[in-house]
Amino acid sequence: MAEVLLFHHAQGLTPGVRDFADRLRAAGHTVHTPDLYDGKTFDTLGEGLDYGRTVGFDVILERGRLTAEGLPDGLVYAGFSLGVMPAQLLAQTRPGAKGALLFHSCIPTSEFGGEWPAGVPVQVHGMDADEFFVDEGDLDAARALVAAAPDAELFLYPGPQHLFADSSLPSHHEPAATLLTERVLGFLDRIG
Repeated sequence: MAEVLLFHHAQGLTPGVRDFADRLRAAGHTVHTPDLYDGKTFDTLGEGLDYGRTVGFDVILERGRLTAEGLPDGLVYAGFSLGVMPAQLLAQTRPGAKGALLFHSCIPTSEFGGEWPAGVPVQVHGMDADEFFVDEGDLDAARALVAAAPDAELFLYPGPQHLFADSSLPSHHEPAATLLTERVLGFLDRIG
């Protein structure tokens, strides 16, 4: 079974992120869910992003990087939206990564030192009409990653929701979230 380090999105470590982690645990995987917001959660994405700006996204990224210390090298790094920053950083730069799961976001690999590491499978999941994912360059970054990395997959779901996989938010989209979870469990079973 796989060991996963799962980072939350800008609204914090919500019940929906915890629920997602529990679904992976129920399938036999070990999942770590660090709280990069010191227990704070936010009702809206805007409020969460404002908090992130106040703290500093570089500080949040460093908090995420530090959570991997003391954990084994052979992790799968996963993140929801804002949490993709530390997940992708660690997948690209920490030796021994077994995989990456990037939900609702993807960052150009050049941000973290260049090419995607050989032998590290990755999945990117987003909605095809999500203004954050489509209009802010994440979809382009995901397509570039898939074109460059032999074991990279991009899954697009119909709809405009951003955090569609978080069951505790109004943006939750059950059919897409269910399919995402099935694909993630298949990914983890392959590499675990």
